[in-house]
Amino acid sequence: MSRVDLAIIGGGLVGASLAMALQAGAKARGWRILLIEQFAPGDSYQPSYDARSSALSFGTRQIYERLGLWQAISRRAEPIRQIHVSDRGRFGSTRLNALEEGVPALGYVVENAWLGQCLWQGLDQQVVSWRCPAEVTAMQATDDGYRLTLNDDTTVQCDLAVLADGGRSALREQLGINLHETRYDQNALIANITPGEAHLGQAFERFTDEGPMALLPLPDNRCALVWTRRPADTQRLLGLSDQAFLSELQSVFGYRLGTLKQVGARHVYPLSLVEAQEQVRSHLVVLGNAAHALHPIAGQGFNLSLRDVQALAEALLSSTGSPGDLAVLQAYRERQRQDQNLTVGFSDQVTRLFGTPDPWVVAGRNLGLLGLDLLPPAKRWFARQAMGLGTRPDMKGR
Repeated sequence: MSRVDLAIIGGGLVGASLAMALQAGAKARGWRILLIEQFAPGDSYQPSYDARSSALSFGTRQIYERLGLWQAISRRAEPIRQIHVSDRGRFGSTRLNALEEGVPALGYVVENAWLGQCLWQGLDQQVVSWRCPAEVTAMQATDDGYRLTLNDDTTVQCDLAVLADGGRSALREQLGINLHETRYDQNALIANITPGEAHLGQAFERFTDEGPMALLPLPDNRCALVWTRRPADTQRLLGLSDQAFLSELQSVFGYRLGTLKQVGARHVYPLSLVEAQEQVRSHLVVLGNAAHALHPIAGQGFNLSLRDVQALAEALLSSTGSPGDLAVLQAYRERQRQDQNLTVGFSDQVTRLFGTPDPWVVAGRNLGLLGLDLLPPAKRWFARQAMGLGTRPDMKGR
């Protein structure tokens, strides 16, 4: 049986980011970190029209700058210079502008494959080792940590197990960690779009009676579409020809970017708010989508997880005890509790506020959008939420 100080189960964006955040301090302490991942990363980045992407807040850029990774990431990070928020067929709208907020960009859109490649290449192999492709099939608590059984029947003993294996974590269920789930009765349809005009770093959040949509700028003048509709409607949209799909999208989005010219592969997934009832136990942390999965329209999910990563790394590296010390893990959880509550609440309320056709709510939200332009402090608060700077006192703008 091999033994490590930390075993990170799930080597995706969250798990690899934690390894990056820990590796310098771990090297100084003589800790060994093991990343266990089901899917082997590619040897090199391969550009694809249909690549999935993530919206990174300005606060996330600051975290990756501290890790020395932003210069590499920025080579294929498309800046969001302006966000246009509107309500279809109504007068309410507002614009958030990076120059007004004193930042180079409100956020960035990065292909997941590129971000993953930057993370994997940044790992120090003297500190972080890989078991990949490999899967943990069982976890058993011991007096001094966890014993992990892998799908090749080997075992690993660790002082701290970090569960970062995604929102459908079978291990979370195996450990008896209950969930609180709120279903939105909505699906998200995602696809990449080529507009007829240059997007110029503009992102669009457009709310309709059928559900919200977001169009985010990507490199090579593509846009990432997130279109939220009722489940039956997303299945209908999935079955349309490319031309019919673009025509319907155009009728809802309008011509702010000219005529929409191309759509890539379309994918649909159901939406719900999922929160793990336990995020820490002695020798155990639940992280990323395994801890909380949010509605994508507010673009907060991965950015919240990265702030969790930063806080966990700081808690572990500032402690003189072992990584699995329950008091250290509870201190991390308490530090992040407010950030998580505010971010989850903000995302959920935005989803509900802009997801109802009730005429009184519609009137109120339109007045609210107008009010953002008339009340600079309110607009500033809203912008800081969008930039990931509003929920942690140590996350400051520049």
